[in-house]
Amino acid sequence: MQTRKLGSTDIDVSLICLGTMTWGEQNSEQEAFEQLDYATSEDVNFIDAAEMYPVPPRAETQGLTETYLGNWLAKRGRRDDLVIASKVAGPGNGLSYLRNGPRLTRDHIIEACEASLKRLKTDYIDLYQVHWPDRNTNFFGKLGYEHDPKEKFTPIEETLSALGELVDAGKVRHIGISNETPWGAMEYLRLAGEKGLPRIASIQNPYNLLNRTFEVGTAEIAHREQTGLLAYSPLAFGMLSGKYMGGKWPEKARLTLYERFSRYTSGGGADATRAYVELARHSGLSPVQMALAFVNSRSFVTSNIIGATSMEQLRENLGSLNVNLSPETLEAIETIHQEFTYPCP
Repeated sequence: MQTRKLGSTDIDVSLICLGTMTWGEQNSEQEAFEQLDYATSEDVNFIDAAEMYPVPPRAETQGLTETYLGNWLAKRGRRDDLVIASKVAGPGNGLSYLRNGPRLTRDHIIEACEASLKRLKTDYIDLYQVHWPDRNTNFFGKLGYEHDPKEKFTPIEETLSALGELVDAGKVRHIGISNETPWGAMEYLRLAGEKGLPRIASIQNPYNLLNRTFEVGTAEIAHREQTGLLAYSPLAFGMLSGKYMGGKWPEKARLTLYERFSRYTSGGGADATRAYVELARHSGLSPVQMALAFVNSRSFVTSNIIGATSMEQLRENLGSLNVNLSPETLEAIETIHQEFTYPCP
């Protein structure tokens, strides 16, 4: 297993990170255990969770993902071998059942972290991340920023100070941000330097062949500020596997089950997917492994967060580590990218 440094920390994380957001909804606890056992046997040491998981989020299942992970850690006794990441939820997104609507204030962050620690059955979280901003900005596919002078939001300084308290208390080792903009990332970094607060170690944003917007403004920050990308949705909700091509809707597949996941089925997503799948097959590659190998090859990526609902998918995803894309394939990917530039931001 290849490893990369988590920001400027002394932590080495596996290039493949095991995502967990299906546990408690599409996957049972037994299946979560099976995934963890296999992934760790393949030297995956990085596991990513969140307080709001599983998804789609529901009051009845909220926190189950962390609970399953905590139960596995308690039974296997491998806590110190792994890098465990989790996230505190921002406002909105239908989470009124979570603390009467989560915010990124000090009280919310402290309460959220304590609850995650309890579910995870651990004394510390290696990487604690802000799941999405408290302010009005562009994330979850939103484009076209509109400024609202009357907007009320939690200042980033308050959020960062609360995260600093958790670090000082030893409950969190390092912090990160997610679904952030270049301005947001630089504001966290500016405040850390000016106020002596913890420095973000990573940015967890979407990144895949259908959505390479991270490259525009944030990749440079990742390099120059040592805040590498934790790439989520590297298969664009499974679109890049090709299993939805030709109007197919496989039983139990995520996009079949949940209409809310339309980010990669709209616009030019289907046409771009067809081009990438055809390229993979022409190159003698699995579409899944080509898509993942592309993400793995990016120098600004710290870790590639894969998710699977079956062991077959998990094995294929991990197999991408053995795929090195040829210069010809990479050139062909860029040609397709020029034709379908950011079809699904």
